Amino acid sequence: MKRNILSLLGPYAILLKILLTGLVVLSLSRWALVAWQWDRVSEAISLWDMFVQGIRADLIIMGMLIAPLALVMPILVNKIGWPLWQKLVWLWGIVIVVLLVFMESATPAFIMQYDLRPNRLFVEYLNYPKEVFSTLWEGFRIPLILGVSLTIFAGWLANKVLRRWQANEQLNWPFWKVWLAWPLLVLLLVVMIRSTFGHRPANPAMFAITSDAMVNSLVINSSWSVYFAIYNMQHEAEASEVYGTMTDDAIMKEMDENYPWLNSNPDAPFPTLNKRPAPVERDKPLNLVIILEESLGATFVDSLGGEYAVTPELEKLKKQGWWFEQLYATGTRSVRGIEATISGFLPTPARSVVKLSLSQQNFFTIADLLSQKGYQTEFIYGGESHFDNMANFFIGNGFQSVIDQDDYENPVFEGSWGVSDEDLFNKAHERIQQAEQSEEPYFGLVFTSSNHSPYEFPDGRIDLHVPEKQTDLNAVKYADYALGQFFKKARQSDYWDNTLFLVIADHDLNVYGDALVPIERFQIPGLIMGADIQPKRIKTVASQIDMAPTLLSLMGISAETPMIGRDLSRPEEQQSQGRALMQFADYFALLQGEKVTVLRPQKEALAGHYSPEVRQLEITGPADDEDAHEALAHVLLPSWLYREQRYDMPLGHPLHKKQTETPALE
Repeated sequence: MKRNILSLLGPYAILLKILLTGLVVLSLSRWALVAWQWDRVSEAISLWDMFVQGIRADLIIMGMLIAPLALVMPILVNKIGWPLWQKLVWLWGIVIVVLLVFMESATPAFIMQYDLRPNRLFVEYLNYPKEVFSTLWEGFRIPLILGVSLTIFAGWLANKVLRRWQANEQLNWPFWKVWLAWPLLVLLLVVMIRSTFGHRPANPAMFAITSDAMVNSLVINSSWSVYFAIYNMQHEAEASEVYGTMTDDAIMKEMDENYPWLNSNPDAPFPTLNKRPAPVERDKPLNLVIILEESLGATFVDSLGGEYAVTPELEKLKKQGWWFEQLYATGTRSVRGIEATISGFLPTPARSVVKLSLSQQNFFTIADLLSQKGYQTEFIYGGESHFDNMANFFIGNGFQSVIDQDDYENPVFEGSWGVSDEDLFNKAHERIQQAEQSEEPYFGLVFTSSNHSPYEFPDGRIDLHVPEKQTDLNAVKYADYALGQFFKKARQSDYWDNTLFLVIADHDLNVYGDALVPIERFQIPGLIMGADIQPKRIKTVASQIDMAPTLLSLMGISAETPMIGRDLSRPEEQQSQGRALMQFADYFALLQGEKVTVLRPQKEALAGHYSPEVRQLEITGPADDEDAHEALAHVLLPSWLYREQRYDMPLGHPLHKKQTETPALE
């Protein structure tokens, strides 16, 4: 019976076989992942919905993969082209199977790291093979070997099966019959790929049917997830519009209501430009050193409600300065933390501006501002500064020098991601001292890397928290140790009284959870100390974008900048409920006190409640129009400013120069 059905399809039968093979591979993988994550899946979705929607998503990617064969089929399926057609089917069939198996075999390790199926990060990291391979080999060696072995086996098996299928295949259809059936195949593929009769074709957001982002990602497949991420990377300038649209005037009106110091004109060259006088007066502005700690989230800090207490040095230091009790990162990547902390830029669904093309020059950073005020500005890193395009972004936007792995002589320790945090802080201490001796004002961004998989650090520095050395808990404890050693030296140095320090994490490690946006995993430690800073607890909800305006005020610098962040040196801001902005995968969350508004692509916004004591987002239903409008303005603003290159200071910016030039008299 089966043979009779297939014989009715003639040369089209091979496409059906490839389609069914792909569906079997993807379904088996999905069910294996569901069994692995059963606790979360069973609470969030029925198996029937998982199965039906999963097949629908799999038909989309299979339609896309089969389409190239279908397009050339009427040209090659004839007596002349038949040998070439068979070779093409054999080769492309193997490619399809190998691709599907490779992506699915890579999925478990990716979920363990990011709590989602492979997405845009999977593609971005391909630009850094040395660092990525070192991380995989040291931290995910067994999954790597199993995945490669499974992919090779799948390719071998696909080769044997396809050759067997083709051995029995004959051209038994006339030319006209192939052409007559071809439009039906094309129509079927269009229906499969669109997967909807709506105005827009299906996208991964349509399969977000639970309140758990990881479970939503299991519904689809990894090949389509990565493909769609690549597609979106080509349209990043308008990425935020997946949540909805607003006019420029409406965006700025919303900003003016939320940030009364703006009073901005959307038609001005720099719509968010604002001047805020520093409430702290100083005869000489302070130096500034920002220490950006890799992946040191609140998870590891006991006093912030973390699960682990592996930061004893930070617990001591917090008593010596301003300690932020409700500080949140804007995203889950280092470059997102950089853009927020250094530029005060709001997060979007697109990649960080550190990596985007239109922000490589004439984009505001506090380094640019301070360099115009006579500061020596530099970025100090222990690894290779080309990673994530950091060096290019920094040099193009106000950093006068970049120090990276090649600038360390005889480091104490060198691992996959560069020299140890000890070496990094020794270099930072040396550079700050040199600036102090030259009496030149100084700004340094110091970015650590020891707390990065595969978690390599020197022996004999700490009592291991867990027996296995190369783990995140031990790496965090070592990073904390190195930070404590640095501040012991800094407090005894000549530059201490003239320097303001910010210690802040870029993001937490392994941002995951069964909530649509795991807000508790966005919480990070933040500490301002040095100079004449007195101990204080800052209880208001705060964001990384608030740090730069606050630091400038404490340094004694009044400045005109495009930053909308809150100046937390002002008592009225410390006493307010505060707000934080978070981008997690395709979701954007606006936290205001304990009220949360979550934006979803092409779906209605949701309202929620988040208590720092409970540390769990509770979705309460659809968001009201006012809250949804407010959140939408926050996510559309940065996309608009980036797209039109209007996030900078007037001085030296081509846009300002063009608009202020006086035409020459004839």
